[in-house]
Amino acid sequence: MEDVLTDIPPPSRFFMEDLNNFAPPTTPLPSPFLLFGNPKPHKPLRPSLLVIALSSPSLHFLHHLSSKTLIGTIILPEIPFSGNSIEPSLKDKSCNIYALSDAEKLIIFVSVQYSVSAERSHAVVKLLIGEDIIPERVLILDSVQSCNFRGKLSPDDTFALKLETSLERGDSALLKDLGYFPSGSVIDGLAAALLARCQMKKIKGTLCVSWPEFGGPVTALVKRLLVEDVLPGLKLSIDSKFEDECMRFGRSKDHFLDSELYS
Repeated sequence: MEDVLTDIPPPSRFFMEDLNNFAPPTTPLPSPFLLFGNPKPHKPLRPSLLVIALSSPSLHFLHHLSSKTLIGTIILPEIPFSGNSIEPSLKDKSCNIYALSDAEKLIIFVSVQYSVSAERSHAVVKLLIGEDIIPERVLILDSVQSCNFRGKLSPDDTFALKLETSLERGDSALLKDLGYFPSGSVIDGLAAALLARCQMKKIKGTLCVSWPEFGGPVTALVKRLLVEDVLPGLKLSIDSKFEDECMRFGRSKDHFLDSELYS
C-alpha cells in the first residue's frame, strides 16, 4: 500500500507554462515621464553638454553647485515620494534636471538619486537622450564596481577611467588625458545603457568611472575633472559647505545617500 506522506508523488500532468495560465497576469508599470517646471522650456532641449551624475562623488559635487537652476525632474512611478524633502537633498530619491546658469551655451546636469532596474533603464535613457533632450555631447559619471573589475582594487587607491563612443575618440575628446577602462572589466546598469544610447544616436559620449565609490579624495578628483577638463573657463559657484563636507566625507554608504542607490 502506498504511503501518501513519504512516497514520491507522480509527475504533474501539466507543463509549467500551463500552470502559469492559472495565475493572474502582472499589471504593467506605468511608463516614466519627464516633468518640466514653469516656465516650460521649448522642446526638445539642445544642450551643448549633458552631464549625468550617478556616482556618489558626482552627486555630492552637483548638490553643492550654486550656479544651477532646477528645470525639471524624471518621475519613475514605482519610486515613492515619501521621505523626500521640499528642497533638493542628497537623501532624496529623485532624478532632478538642472541648467547651468553661468554658461553661455546651455549645459544640463542630471542627478540620478535612485536605483533604476535593468527592465526600466531603456525607458529612462530614452527620456534623457534623443527625444525631449538632444545633446551635442554627453558625460556620464559613475563608480567602479569591484565585482565587475578585472584586477585588485585597494580602498587606498584613487583613480578615474573612461569609456567613449566612436565619435568621441580623438584629440578633441572631453577627457583626453584619462586612461581607458581595462579590457575584461564590465560596466552594466544605467551607465552602460546611457553610453549605448549615445553610440546608437551618434552622439559624442564619455563614461567616466571613479574609484573608490565614497571618500573625500575621490570627490576632490571628480571635482577637478569637472572644473578643469569638462568646464574650463566657466566661473562655477560652489557653496562654502563643499570643502568642509568633502574633508569629512567618509566611506560610508549612508553618509549622504540612501544605500538603495547602490544596492
